Amino acid sequence: MDEEYNVIVLGTGLKECILSGLLSVDGLKVLHMDRNDYYGGESTSLNLIQLWKKFRGSDKPPAHLGSSRDYNVDMIPKFMMANGTLVRVLIHTDVTKYLYFKAVDGSYVFNKGKVHKVPATDMEALKSPLMGIFEKRRARKFFLYVQAYDEKDPKTHEGMDLMRVTTRDLIAKYGLDDNTVDFIGHALALHRDDRYLDEPALDTVKRMKLYAESLARFQGGSPYIYPLYGLGELPQAFARLSAVYGGTYMLNKPECKVEYDDEGKACGVTSEGETARCKKVVCDPSYLPNKVRKIGKVARAIAIMSHPIPNTNDSHSVQIILPQKQLGRRSDMYVFCCSYSHNVAPKGKFIAFVSTEAETDNPETELKPGIDLLGPVEDIFFDIYDRYEPVNEPSLDNCFISTSYDATTHFESTVTDVLNMYTMITGKVVDLSVDLSAASAAEE
Repeated sequence: MDEEYNVIVLGTGLKECILSGLLSVDGLKVLHMDRNDYYGGESTSLNLIQLWKKFRGSDKPPAHLGSSRDYNVDMIPKFMMANGTLVRVLIHTDVTKYLYFKAVDGSYVFNKGKVHKVPATDMEALKSPLMGIFEKRRARKFFLYVQAYDEKDPKTHEGMDLMRVTTRDLIAKYGLDDNTVDFIGHALALHRDDRYLDEPALDTVKRMKLYAESLARFQGGSPYIYPLYGLGELPQAFARLSAVYGGTYMLNKPECKVEYDDEGKACGVTSEGETARCKKVVCDPSYLPNKVRKIGKVARAIAIMSHPIPNTNDSHSVQIILPQKQLGRRSDMYVFCCSYSHNVAPKGKFIAFVSTEAETDNPETELKPGIDLLGPVEDIFFDIYDRYEPVNEPSLDNCFISTSYDATTHFESTVTDVLNMYTMITGKVVDLSVDLSAASAAEE
């Protein structure tokens, strides 16, 4: 252990693993340690016995739920946009050769008390029961504008500079009503609140295009993909990748105390009396609690069921977004469901999650609108966890700390944090111009 590394990474959560992979591929010498004896940190994946231990304090789950090892229950479940940034990062590091992805069946939105498929193209807008006949025509025009929009071709801009025109003004030009705006903003563009309405429209248009392009890619019912066996596969795939590039992974390393030089810069990490030296430390908030602050909490429910979520066209994997306005809340609620078709549960079993940024201390009551959509459940667990963000100045202390995972059930915010950290650590930008077909191994 008494060696010098460019970077020591603490914690094998998703963000840390992706960063460790990016840095290894760049030729840096990376040591990756975790205090736990399992991969994944907060974003780990549990079998049934581990799930029972964590939430019920017993290691005897009921026999009717099937074999414990057939379960891979992700603690931070998130789908990936098929053409999204995360998939590009995975291809860039070539970690995709260790992973198999499968398309997600459905993408839905909660509107006026009902669950509807999210319309993503002009044709789908015409068929959607979310809108009346005149609104459908207006929405179709707006979708056609977005589909044709090309940043480099002013002819497609219809005289508007989307760097200056706000989303609110762009939508007003097409006369769309609040209801339509709600599902476009939250279920297509995946904004987490309504601030985007007063920001430049380009970001929203790009997000809508990404959704539509991702949807077209797998010809499935959603723009999302998910690894077979769940996200628990990712940290392990990155560990293998890191080994190929000469990186070192060590699990079960207690304490992991960061050491500082006279100027207060991180210069090493000590565990079990041995110190490994380094120039930079990358970690999740739990390793440097005195350099982070609490910014909120996430309420989540995990349910085991024997049926798909009702009204989702029998989808074996699905995301439902419940926009805040529909619930009279300050933040959206998310429902995520996966099943034996992605090998995360035994045959006939489904795992559903409901999550939201907590506004109270009572997850059972707060998550009720999402739980009510699930139908009968065989077992359900409730949990609340705190979210932290770094308050240190990395240029002064050489500590690069990730932000805790939010309540979203898709990866867009997570990967933004990773790329920003990568740039802070290296001064470079990840090259994301990759061949997307490299990640389509397991279409069927």
